[in-house]
Amino acid sequence: MSLKDYRNIVHLCRLCGNCRQSGTTYLPCCPAGERFGFDEYYSRGKSVIAKGLLDGNLTWSQSIANSVYRCTLCAACVEQCPVEYKDYILDVYGALREEFVERSLVPKEIRNFLEDIQRFGNPFKESRVKRGEWASGTKIRQYKEGDDFLYYVGCIGSYDERGMKIARSLGNVLLHIDLSFGILGSEEKCDGNEVNGLGEKGLFELLAKENIEIFQRLGIKNIITLSPHAYNAIKNDYPQYDGHFEVKHYTQFLRDSIKDKKISFSKDINARVTYHDPCFLGRYNNEYDAPREILRDMPGIELVEMERNRENSFCCGGGGANVYTDLFGSKENSPARIRIREAYSTGAKILAVACPACMTMLEDALKVEDLEQELTIMDISEIVEKALD
Repeated sequence: MSLKDYRNIVHLCRLCGNCRQSGTTYLPCCPAGERFGFDEYYSRGKSVIAKGLLDGNLTWSQSIANSVYRCTLCAACVEQCPVEYKDYILDVYGALREEFVERSLVPKEIRNFLEDIQRFGNPFKESRVKRGEWASGTKIRQYKEGDDFLYYVGCIGSYDERGMKIARSLGNVLLHIDLSFGILGSEEKCDGNEVNGLGEKGLFELLAKENIEIFQRLGIKNIITLSPHAYNAIKNDYPQYDGHFEVKHYTQFLRDSIKDKKISFSKDINARVTYHDPCFLGRYNNEYDAPREILRDMPGIELVEMERNRENSFCCGGGGANVYTDLFGSKENSPARIRIREAYSTGAKILAVACPACMTMLEDALKVEDLEQELTIMDISEIVEKALD
């Protein structure tokens, strides 16, 4: 659907303002609004922009695109929206971005990101053949027909130094429980979740169909993803291209494995831990319990919550490809720095995450906040690996 099909929604949305704060804590819920402070960055403001463009009172321009693309698509505004059309809000943003793509008005950082995906197959400008090198020196092997599960790693887990450590930790845990699984290595393609969110529907369709073709050719039926972003794309968007697979985020799989007694812990973590909800696992897919159940099952962990948690969690600022484009910068009121301070205020020694993008954003913020001696950020897979015999 095009932007004009949402005219009634943007007309009504601009009259509201619930998207400014959480309904339970009354703290700001929009990372872009919190960072930049002006109404144009909130959901209501973007609806005013959309209506102005539709009515001809605003001209499609680069400056307007710069504002629109600072939304991280975290869906916090959807969570706070009190009306029945709330589920269409993200569709409005998608249609708005599609129009900017069609008009070649996207910010240069977004354009560069999309071009890198198209040229290299990843946003790191790395060779496609290097995609599986993170597994070198481990017993993690290439997927072969007949394996029970595909371990889908994604771009950050394949190329980013910190992401590769997380990918190895999860791989080691899967090996520990003697799971029949493999990776695609150089055959793996970008999942396209961010491409889709940025409005480049043609490129997303290409990526989705390429992945689906590989999955179907190899007879893959069950997929475990490292990233919530990949989980969201494969679960919710691939079916429209006839890509139907049983997909789980790794925290769901590990939670179930613990319940089935396939994982047991022998080492005491002995730490107070707080957990940051990834937007694409939580608000997009309503999974808040699996990561927490894992942490509560591990010996010696005291799980404490930040004031903004679960449905009202505050985005790290990495969504909408901002983890690659850095449209927020590292100002004091950047979302990741705010989130680090919130985690520190709980008295936790470990900030647990379940998303490589969140890890990237929060670790950078931890350094800027100079709290590296006070707080450690660990992926849940790393904590699980540490607690295993």
